[in-house]
Amino acid sequence: MAKVEFSVACSLCDHLKDSLFNGLQPEDLNKINNHKTCVLYKKGQNIFYEGTRPTGLFCMNGGKVKVVKNDVQGKEFILYIAKPGDFLGYRALLSEEFYGATATVLEDAKICFIPREDFFEVLQKNPVFMRKVVKEVCKEMGIMEERMSEIAHKSVRERLAGSLLMLKETYGMEGEKSQLIDIALSREDLASIVGTASETIIRLLSEMKSENIIAFEGKKIRVLDAKKLARQADLIVA
Repeated sequence: MAKVEFSVACSLCDHLKDSLFNGLQPEDLNKINNHKTCVLYKKGQNIFYEGTRPTGLFCMNGGKVKVVKNDVQGKEFILYIAKPGDFLGYRALLSEEFYGATATVLEDAKICFIPREDFFEVLQKNPVFMRKVVKEVCKEMGIMEERMSEIAHKSVRERLAGSLLMLKETYGMEGEKSQLIDIALSREDLASIVGTASETIIRLLSEMKSENIIAFEGKKIRVLDAKKLARQADLIVA
C-alpha cells in the first residue's frame, strides 16, 4: 500500500502542548520539523514490528495505535495504547535495541517520523529535553511492571475494572453523570489489554452492564458508575 503523506508544522501542531517536544527552542523544533516525514496510516496497518531495528522516532499527530507483544503461543497482549502527542519506539531507539513490541493502528492515524540522527542531535544539546525523555522511559517501565504485577495478583474482573478506569481517564468524554470512553475497542482488543480470553470479557462486560456500572454505545463503552468500578478494581474500600 502506497504511503499517503500529509503536512503539519511542529510549531502549529494541536498536540504540541501534550508532547515531549513542548518547550524546545524554536531552532530545535524547526530542525525536527524540517527533517520529519508525516504519513497517514489506516486501521490495521503496522508502524513497526517486534524484532526490527529502529531508525528513528514516531510522533502521534492523530488517531490511536496499540503497542502489542505476542507470547510463545502467539497470543496478543496490548502493552498500551498511544494517543496524539505520544512518542512511539523511543525506548528501543535510546537503548539501541530491536523493537520489543509491534505497533498497529487501532484507529486511522496521522504519524510523523523523525530520523534517528536528527532526534539525537536535538536530544544531546538539550539537557532539559533529555531529562523529560528519560523520565518518560522510566514512567513507561513502571507502567509495564505494574501491569505484570496486576496479571499475577489480581482477578480478571479486577483487571477489567482497572482497565476501564484507565481508558476512561485517558479517552473519556464528559457527559451527564457518566463518561464515554472515546475509543472503539473490539472485545478481542479489550481481552488483550486485560490478559484473558475474549469470551471472559464478553461475560464480565454483560455482568457490569446488568449492574448498571457501564453501558454500550456501539463498540464504545460508557462508564455509568466510576465508584463501583473502582471498588471492583480494588482501588477503594467500601
